[in-house]
Amino acid sequence: MTSRAVVFDLDGTLAVPNRDRRTLLAEAIETTDAPPVSRSEYLDAHGQVVAGETRTPIFERLLTDGDPSPDAVARAYREAVNDALEPVDGVETLLEDLTDGPGYRVGVLTDGPSLAQRSKLDRLGWTERFDATLVTGELETRKPDPAAFEAITDRLGVDPERAIYVGDDPERDVAGAAAAGLDAVQVLHDEGSEPHPDANAVVERDALETGLKTVLASCCQP
Repeated sequence: MTSRAVVFDLDGTLAVPNRDRRTLLAEAIETTDAPPVSRSEYLDAHGQVVAGETRTPIFERLLTDGDPSPDAVARAYREAVNDALEPVDGVETLLEDLTDGPGYRVGVLTDGPSLAQRSKLDRLGWTERFDATLVTGELETRKPDPAAFEAITDRLGVDPERAIYVGDDPERDVAGAAAAGLDAVQVLHDEGSEPHPDANAVVERDALETGLKTVLASCCQP
C-alpha cells in the first residue's frame, strides 16, 4: 500500500460515548416525555431514511400525533450523545502528528445527519482539525456507497488508490472503502470481532495511535 491521504470514520473509531447508545436514547426519550423507543426500533427507522440535516426524519417514523415533536426528540438525543462523546485514547496525539507532519492529507468521512455529525466535531474541538470533512447526510447517500468515498478523496485532492480509510464497521467502512479503491485499516474493539477479508491491516482501538502509526510506517509512507 502507498498513500497520500488518511481518512477516518468518526463514531466508534476516533470517538466513543462514555455511555452506551441505548442509555443515551432512553435519556432523550425521558427528557422529552416521548413514548418508549427501543434501540432496535431506532436503528430500523434509521435504516429506512437518509437523514440529511438532523435525525428528525428518523423520529418522524417512530412518533405519532400527540407525541412530542420529532424535532425536539432529535435535538435531545443529539445533545445527549454530544455530552457523552470522548476521543479515543491517543487520538489527539495521532491527529496532531498526522495533520502537522509533512506528506499526508487527513480527512473524515462519517455517516449521519449533517448537524448531528458536525456538532460532534465541534464538541470535540475538531472543526478545523482536518483537511476535509464530509458527512454523508450532505450527499444523500451513505457508506458503503463508493460515491461517498470518492467524494472525500475528491475533496482531499487524491486518487482513491492513494488513500487509506480507517474505520471500525466491517461492511460500511472496510468493504465500502475497498470497493471504492481505497486501502482499508479495520479498527477492532468488540470481543470476538474478526478482520474483514477486505482489510489491508487491522489495529486495536485501544492502541489506535501506535497501531496506525506502525501500519503507516510499514506500508504507506507519503
